[in-house]
Amino acid sequence: MLKVTRDPIDPRALEGVLQDGESGGVVTFLGVVRARAGDGRPVDGLEYEAFEPMALAEFERIAQEARERFGDVRVAIVHRTGELRIGEVAVAVAAAAVHRKAAFDACAYAIDEVKRRAPIWKKERYADGSGEWKTNETLHP
Repeated sequence: MLKVTRDPIDPRALEGVLQDGESGGVVTFLGVVRARAGDGRPVDGLEYEAFEPMALAEFERIAQEARERFGDVRVAIVHRTGELRIGEVAVAVAAAAVHRKAAFDACAYAIDEVKRRAPIWKKERYADGSGEWKTNETLHP
């Protein structure tokens, strides 16, 4: 499952698509909207935009790279777009493998690369009414 969606993310459904009876390790990372920005300012929510076709292609490349690096692993990536409130899941990455180490390594690799490379942009909405787009390597259009 590689997906960009405006709908809430169900982590159990994400894990479910990876279950095959062979995997001894399934690792899930959830990126959740928090109440404070990295600089400590109160946040009342986030807004995400994505260039979906390019994001999905990047998700596929990342999943393939994880397989090449960590062996027989399966990776699922789902990212939200639109306006999100505090406590909502913005991104979920799950990895499944025969052994836990490969699953942990693949999951960590995938979320790091999604944050670094995917054409998905985040705007922090601050409690004082202001907002700020945050950049990744793809920048904001």
